[in-house]
Amino acid sequence: MSALIVSAIALIISVGSNLLNGEVYVHDYAGESILYLINPFGRSEYNDLGMADLKGIKVKLVTFKTNVLFFEDTERIYSDPKSLLPLKIERAVKKLWSKEYITEEYDQKNFTVVTRKFKGKKIIYERITKANGPIHNGITLPFNMRRSEGLKIGWHFTARLPTEFELELVSIDEISVPAGEFQAYHFKSIPDKFEIWINKGTPGVPLKIKGKGMFDYSLLMKKYSLKSNKIER
Repeated sequence: MSALIVSAIALIISVGSNLLNGEVYVHDYAGESILYLINPFGRSEYNDLGMADLKGIKVKLVTFKTNVLFFEDTERIYSDPKSLLPLKIERAVKKLWSKEYITEEYDQKNFTVVTRKFKGKKIIYERITKANGPIHNGITLPFNMRRSEGLKIGWHFTARLPTEFELELVSIDEISVPAGEFQAYHFKSIPDKFEIWINKGTPGVPLKIKGKGMFDYSLLMKKYSLKSNKIER
């Protein structure tokens, strides 16, 4: 079940004035931190660490850590500051009796991603996957979507993870999560594998993610903070 949770996250909001006490500049979310509870059990935490250096270029760096029973997955995601398309991902996975280190390196010009698994410093697995266009990352995808303006029912977006699918805005809902009640854009994937609810106001925080499959589950926002602004219950 833990792998399904990470995958759908890898597919992975009216906050309004009661969430923020100050002005938020477009695309300036350094210091953003979001805690999610996983239903039926577990938790995940997203942190925007701002700008970092990757092989001599300035990139955006976020981390996403998931804990489910005896499973822990910590991801460091380096992405282009403008497009938020991933450039490299480093994953440290801890299981009950083992550890794994996994990297994903993206070539957004040739639409490929190279996945490598390591045991110590030795590569024990390597796979090259090619897509039909730019490849997104499931964790940063909802944060990319919040840049969209003029959202209306029926709006849709093509994403690749690297499998291609559509995201469609199907409704604007009043939803309740552990952090409170909010008005949110409600997106569904085509095919119907998951749903995302993103804050209708600013900033566009993913409030809820629902995965569908052999095991259904939901991620629900428990706490949000951006620098000195926060909300929790």
